[in-house]
Amino acid sequence: MKNILIIEDDINIAELERDYLKLNGYKADVVHDGGIGLQKAISSVYDVIIVDLMLPNKNGYEIIQEVRKKLEIPIIVVSAKSEDIDKIRGLDYGADDYLTKPFSPAELMARIKSHLKRYERLKGKNVSTEIINHGGLEINTASHKVYINGKEVQMTTKEYELLFFLASNPNIVFTKEHIFETIWGDEYYGDTATVPVHIQKIRKKIEKDPSNPQFIETLWGTGYRFNSI
Repeated sequence: MKNILIIEDDINIAELERDYLKLNGYKADVVHDGGIGLQKAISSVYDVIIVDLMLPNKNGYEIIQEVRKKLEIPIIVVSAKSEDIDKIRGLDYGADDYLTKPFSPAELMARIKSHLKRYERLKGKNVSTEIINHGGLEINTASHKVYINGKEVQMTTKEYELLFFLASNPNIVFTKEHIFETIWGDEYYGDTATVPVHIQKIRKKIEKDPSNPQFIETLWGTGYRFNSI
C-alpha cells in the first residue's frame, strides 16, 4: 500500500484529501504544522508528499527545498496561491506538480497516480550502468545522477526525465506538446506551459550561461533541440 504524507493546515481540506486517498486504497498521514511535516517527510518512508505553501512554523517552499536535498519522491503542491510566480517558484524549489485550490479530488488522485507510475518506471529503468556524455555534461542512467564538469547537480525527477529524453535524442527538434506527452503523459491534467518552466530550471543547472544555452536550444515557434557538443 502506497503511503502519502499530507502537510496541510486547513483541517477540512486535509481530511478531504486523506479520506479520498483512503477510498482509493492509499494510506495517508496528515500533519498541520510545517516544521513537524518536514521532520516526518525526511524521517519516515513516503511515496508522495502533498504540501500546502502557507503553513505555520515552516512554509511549503522551505519544506520542498529541504526534502529535495535528501529525496526524489514526487512532491505535489496544493495551494490557494494561484499566481504564475507562485507556481514557478514552487517548481523551482523542486515540486513536481502544482494544483490550485479549490481543486477536484479526482484530479488530485489522477495526478498522484501519474507521478507514482512515472517515478516507479524511472527507478526501474536501466539497471546496467550507462553514461551519456555531451561536452562536460554527464548523465549516469543507473544512478540517475547528473554531473557538469565532474560536479554533481541536483535534479528533480521530472527534470531528470526531461533532460535524459532530450540528451538521448540529440540534434532532434521536439515540440512542446511532444515533450509534454512524453514526460507527463496523456493522463496528466496539467498545462504544456510546464515544459518551458522545467527547461528554464534545467538550463540554470547545466548551462554556463542560461540566457545563451549551448545544450538545450529553443527554436522559436517550433520547439526544443538538444545540441550534441
